[in-house]
Amino acid sequence: MNWRVRGGIVPLARPVVVGIVNVTPDSFSDGGSFFSTGDAIVHAQRLVAEGADVLDIGGESTRPQGATAVSDEEEWRRVVPVIRALRQACPTTPISIDTVKSSVAAAALDAGASVINDVSGLRIDPGMARVCADAGAGLILMHSRGTIQDMSTYAHATYGADVTGDVLSELSGQVAVALAAGADPASIVIDPGIGFSKRSEHSLTVLSELPRVVALGYPVMVGISRKRFIGEITGVTVPADRTNGSIGAAVAALALGVRLFRVHDVRATREALDAAWAILGRDPMAPPRPPPAGPAAPQA
Repeated sequence: MNWRVRGGIVPLARPVVVGIVNVTPDSFSDGGSFFSTGDAIVHAQRLVAEGADVLDIGGESTRPQGATAVSDEEEWRRVVPVIRALRQACPTTPISIDTVKSSVAAAALDAGASVINDVSGLRIDPGMARVCADAGAGLILMHSRGTIQDMSTYAHATYGADVTGDVLSELSGQVAVALAAGADPASIVIDPGIGFSKRSEHSLTVLSELPRVVALGYPVMVGISRKRFIGEITGVTVPADRTNGSIGAAVAALALGVRLFRVHDVRATREALDAAWAILGRDPMAPPRPPPAGPAAPQA
């Protein structure tokens, strides 16, 4: 299976690591760390050297506490110079723009991005689907509810008895929107939105039922790096210290059929996923192999 993005493909014959580059002053884990264009470029180049297959550039935070929407112009100012510079510095690495705004997505594509990562799943800006389809860009559709200000809170975390079924129903609707706008089905990746509009028990349920998400027929990405539910499980309160728990969750997701992983800690995740993939040695969603034949029985 391959993922078609603008200008090429991303092979999914092994786990794909998507390195996070937040050009924001207020992201939940690394806000302000790479806010300047220069710092963001150095950080992104380091992630590629550590094994990132794709770079995801974001200029607007969706942190759980106090996320604030920014104007189109401010978001453009944050991300476009970084994308332009990285297109030159890392010419073979696909660049994703993490935005819910079609104007920012269009500017990022013009600057050299090849993927749109819309955490609203096309809900917030009706023009986003057309921008993606017209550009032939890769499209990541994430499940969430609400606005930038509250999609990472519990304000909309109300589900019926089948949490995963609710998520899949809503995600399927957004996939239909993308296809109706002319998006190539081979360009679509889906993300169940772990931690977005979900309490920890909801996120854990969806993670345990990832084969149902995979069964929709699109490559699946998860963003579980340093998330709140990891802290609740491990007792680690500082997001930047949740590397070990994040890697454990990533390996479990790999075994359940996920192929793309949006992460902060690229080197550690890359090594863990590569080791797990070598052990799995095949598509974990394929039917079980027959047991090897035993030694021939001795002749009487």
